Amino acid sequence: MTAGTRDEALATVLIAPTTPPIAELSYSSGASDFPLLGETIGENLARTAARHPDCDALIDMESGGRWTYAEVDRDVTTLAAALLTLGLQRGDRVGVWSPNNPQWFLAQYATARIGVVLVPINPAYRRHELEFVVNHAEIRVIIAAERFKTSDYRAMLEETIPSTPSVRDVVYLDTDDWDRLMASGRAAQHENPGAVDQAQSELSMDDPINIQYTSGTTGFPKGATLSHHNILNNGYSIGELLGYTEHDRVCVPVPFYHCFGMVIGNLAATSHGTAVIVPAPIFDPQKTLEAVQAERCTSLLGVPTMFISQLNHPRFDTYDLSSLRTGSMGGSPCPVEIMRQTIDRMGIGEISVCYGMTETSPLSMLSRRDDSLEKRVSTVGRVLPHVEVKIVDPGTGAVAVRGKPGEFCTRGYSVMARYWNDQAKTDEAIDAHGWMHTGDIGVMDADGYVAITGRIKDMVIRGGENLYPREIEEFLYTHPDVVDAQVIGVPDDRMGEELMAWIILREGAALLTADSLRRFAEGRLAHFKIPRYVRVVDAFPMTVTGKVRKVEMREVSQRLITEGSNEVSSTHAASPVFTPTTDAH
Repeated sequence: MTAGTRDEALATVLIAPTTPPIAELSYSSGASDFPLLGETIGENLARTAARHPDCDALIDMESGGRWTYAEVDRDVTTLAAALLTLGLQRGDRVGVWSPNNPQWFLAQYATARIGVVLVPINPAYRRHELEFVVNHAEIRVIIAAERFKTSDYRAMLEETIPSTPSVRDVVYLDTDDWDRLMASGRAAQHENPGAVDQAQSELSMDDPINIQYTSGTTGFPKGATLSHHNILNNGYSIGELLGYTEHDRVCVPVPFYHCFGMVIGNLAATSHGTAVIVPAPIFDPQKTLEAVQAERCTSLLGVPTMFISQLNHPRFDTYDLSSLRTGSMGGSPCPVEIMRQTIDRMGIGEISVCYGMTETSPLSMLSRRDDSLEKRVSTVGRVLPHVEVKIVDPGTGAVAVRGKPGEFCTRGYSVMARYWNDQAKTDEAIDAHGWMHTGDIGVMDADGYVAITGRIKDMVIRGGENLYPREIEEFLYTHPDVVDAQVIGVPDDRMGEELMAWIILREGAALLTADSLRRFAEGRLAHFKIPRYVRVVDAFPMTVTGKVRKVEMREVSQRLITEGSNEVSSTHAASPVFTPTTDAH
């Protein structure tokens, strides 16, 4: 070998890449055919109302109320003027504690118009949770239902007010309170017709406008602080990708108090002149189906459990759902079989699966209307326009190669500014480079599509092997008698953890036991992935937004197993320990 060839060979070794090429790494950024909106929510609504004044904007099935965009803009302005008469100023907080209704919708836009920060309060909260949120956000005015079903909101508020010094006014819906408030707004407009416009002109698109408190299933909730820019652009992007126009009608059975209702529902619609149809104060499968049929809805939203409830409704086949073309399913992992049924039986050919979290306004991923069926049933789609995502090794933070699981992270306009009054929690969630660490486990394929395979905290470590509940749940859906399934880990002295399945069966099905499930799974599922314990239930413990409370399931399961309860069946012997090879992960 000559000196020249030796030098060339050495140079080749020295410059040989030691990391995978960029294209092989789990990173993707969202290109776009449309720019971000540089305006406030109030300005955007006014612009929509000017373009489509006579189009339907809001239809409430419960009350029969109907508003055009011109009428919504009028009532939003009146309510905004009324809030100013209460002494509210830019940055003050207003809480809304109520199930879905027209007043909730109007309050969302009226607070935004004058720069008042809306604090949605979970309708399921009890007194101690209410007191925490009101004091933590220092809410000045509360707009609340008097009661709903078993919740006596007035009684809880009257007990709480003495310990919430920031509250100056409480307005109860469906009482003279609301009528008086709106009357004060009309009077204020007559006396000072430019007050609302003046307040709006002083706002910035980067002002905080919404504090969304997380569910708080593992402690006191945290308040994700979101701006006009955050949630307006997320809603606008969703509407663009779903193809919304003024001719569309979106059925919104998800709660307004959550980002799903406020952003994926309301803001995606109002930024495009699309009608919002509210089927009921809270989700009801029959009322949702009735609303779709009666109002010829073209889009339907929901978490998987909502679609499951509709698909399994005894009168499902009697409803005309032919107007549906699109919609979005998210909030929790979507079972493949349910997605297929939504397309085949409900006829929603352009249904999209979405993924996000409150702290990211909420969406960062969405499947596209023209994606293949395989992509739409097996992934949560691609990154949204103007957003970045990556999958990283949870231990090192290094970007994973495509096809390898890791923590899903996202960055861009959609990431919240902070957790309200909690810098420590903010720093835990958002790193120094602006990446939001979600705690979810994702896998990115060669085309940039991501599958969410579970939560890092939900991962089960059994005999040294990492097991992901989502994979096992998908398998359980192939059982002909299983309507819904959730898999958790329970403590075990020998294995560290064992798998347990909570299962909802079809009506009339024979009881499913751990042994019968094992017989069904043998030869089709690796032995160490077959649940040792099975509990058949009528329903899962849920949050108001339709998320399964796995923390509660684990607590209940551990107690039942310890007590030897006959509610839990178990296989006669534990599966053998699986010893992973060095490349098992």
